[in-house]
Amino acid sequence: MRKLTFLLLLLPCLTAFAENGYDLWLRYKKVSNKALLQSYQQRLHAIVAPGNSPTMDIVRQELQQGLSGLLGANIPLTAAPRAGALIAGTPQQQPLLRNAAITAGLAKAGNEGFVLSTQNINGQPCTVIAANTDIGVLYGAFHLLRLLQTEQPIASLHIVSAPRIRLRMLNHWDNLNRTVERGYAGFSIWNWHTLPDYIDPRYIDYARANASIGINGAVLTNVNANATMLTAPYLEKVKALADVFRPYGIRVYLTARFSAPLEIGGLKTADPLDPGVQQWWQQKVKEIYQYIPDFGGFLVKANSEGQPGPQDYHRTHADGANMLADAVAPFNGIVIWRAFVYSHTNPLDRHTQAYDEFTPLDGRFRKNVMLQVKNGAIDFMPREPFHPLFGAMPHTPLMMEFQVTQEYLGQATNLVYLAPLYKEVLESNTGNGYTVAQVIDGTRSHDTLTGMAGVANIGNDINWCGHPFAQANWYALGRLAWDHSLSSAAIANEWLRMTFTNDAHFVDTAAAMMLRSREIYVQSTNPLGLHHIMGTGHHYGPAPWVDNQARPEWNPVYYHKADSVGIGFDRTATGSNALAQYLPKAREQWEDLRACPDAYLLWFHHAPWQYRMRSGRTLWDELCYQYYTGAARTAAMQQTWNKLQPYVDQQRFREVAMLLGIQHKEAIWWRNACLLYFQTFSRLPIPAGYERPAATLEYYKSLRFPYAPGI
Repeated sequence: MRKLTFLLLLLPCLTAFAENGYDLWLRYKKVSNKALLQSYQQRLHAIVAPGNSPTMDIVRQELQQGLSGLLGANIPLTAAPRAGALIAGTPQQQPLLRNAAITAGLAKAGNEGFVLSTQNINGQPCTVIAANTDIGVLYGAFHLLRLLQTEQPIASLHIVSAPRIRLRMLNHWDNLNRTVERGYAGFSIWNWHTLPDYIDPRYIDYARANASIGINGAVLTNVNANATMLTAPYLEKVKALADVFRPYGIRVYLTARFSAPLEIGGLKTADPLDPGVQQWWQQKVKEIYQYIPDFGGFLVKANSEGQPGPQDYHRTHADGANMLADAVAPFNGIVIWRAFVYSHTNPLDRHTQAYDEFTPLDGRFRKNVMLQVKNGAIDFMPREPFHPLFGAMPHTPLMMEFQVTQEYLGQATNLVYLAPLYKEVLESNTGNGYTVAQVIDGTRSHDTLTGMAGVANIGNDINWCGHPFAQANWYALGRLAWDHSLSSAAIANEWLRMTFTNDAHFVDTAAAMMLRSREIYVQSTNPLGLHHIMGTGHHYGPAPWVDNQARPEWNPVYYHKADSVGIGFDRTATGSNALAQYLPKAREQWEDLRACPDAYLLWFHHAPWQYRMRSGRTLWDELCYQYYTGAARTAAMQQTWNKLQPYVDQQRFREVAMLLGIQHKEAIWWRNACLLYFQTFSRLPIPAGYERPAATLEYYKSLRFPYAPGI
């Protein structure tokens, strides 16, 4: 009886300190720094936020909820400014905001930006959130709350912030049956069966989370599209979501299946130059805008991986994109045409196919067409050189496509912080004096249509993303789309403070672990430029031996080309010559075997096993070193996290600890499987001092995962 009583007393304590991650980075816990708390309380006595729109209703609600939680006191709404008031609104809503300092800031803020400043209003010191639009006020409100959450001083604010990129989007690869392609956090959050009549509160929380980091677009459906999505019953469901998202500044987009005129329209062709097909799409678009007046437009995957497209009718990608662009143009819609194309009928290096197909079309797309380009030419690899198209299409707006979901980066069992990957790509010099970031933000070509998309990792798991730390990648995507000059460290610092605690020791230690995590994953799975050597189909775990897939470019052996001489894909002039697609200033860093950085060696070169690396080790010994060191570093991540237990709630601590245990086991699996396989070609021993693999190559080859998630 005494044990039972003790247990009953203990359980509420455990529950009180548990967090399930649902609140993401919007927890609004009371500020722990007493001096800052007092300063905040002195400067934020009341909220003045006029305006009658649904967005301004959200501004008032968010500020009251956030400030009440952070300051530990109810912060009332008031109509009249007073000392210590927070004034939020546009100059049209609040005439007191029409002063020279605010007006100058608003001239730079644009339609979505904001001014956050300390001002004397009617002789009273006030904190001001001013914007030209209601959505700008909402973004400013979230920014102010972020400053408080991360315990930043607000006594003398002078911030003018505007997004560097116009379209900041999540791409959901969600299917109508609620499965999610490459999704590792449960089923789709869109319950099409109960829409449009049942609005899950999660839809609102999703919109709120996106607005807090500046995301303003959502593609609701898989790029491997289903034409049913364009039928009236489903458009009613989309309308219901669009109505929820609109006050948060988020427009909905749909993926268009190119063969829809045949599948749901009763036509006998989908030829983009056929007048009947053009008329069908015009009518369909008109119907969509009747349901959703601010519909953003279409995202299209065509003539790739078996998807239908204009090439089925001997037309170009420009013919297909322009046909759809003409249909949405009267409604100010856009078409986002994916450049991810490859075909098994093309015998060339898959790396080269998108460039070959799209560069002849530069300048031939309508003004409301964007070309969405993956960060690299293969497919979201753990490390990949930037896509050559970013330096090759000056007359076409290019939109970045990153992957937030960790398809090739450990899925939901691995802690891999992706901001360093994003920054590595964005800061790459395309060879013409511009970085990739300057290409996609319009700096190079003065494009006004600019964009960055992330393939979402969001599912119906209680914590949204599967792995608690995977939330950081969603957060980082939004923050970098708003301002790509932010550092990976600054974003990690923000996210940790908002998601866990402001304790300096915890933040510094956990941030350092996050910043190392992507490099550790590369080292333990795909070192030295190896790529696409994962299990086929599910893409889970190592399988560099696979050579039986129906298409050559689906086989890992296609990419590593290991033989008795060496390993790696020769993409120089003596091989596929994919390097020729890069401008001279870019390719010169990779084309010489001796000068090529180790990180991309096997991406661009077939190097001998005895090739002497910069470390002094042979290539084979270096490969062993990388795999063993990567596995050891995953163990070190476990040790680091264990030391942070006093700073983390028990539920999330245990979740991350268990997942880091899985990550370490998977790193050993990658190490053993890959080295045993590559050893069959090198015929060289694993250097002395390393632990011997615990199983045979045949054992690793025998592993099967028929129900791995995300297929």
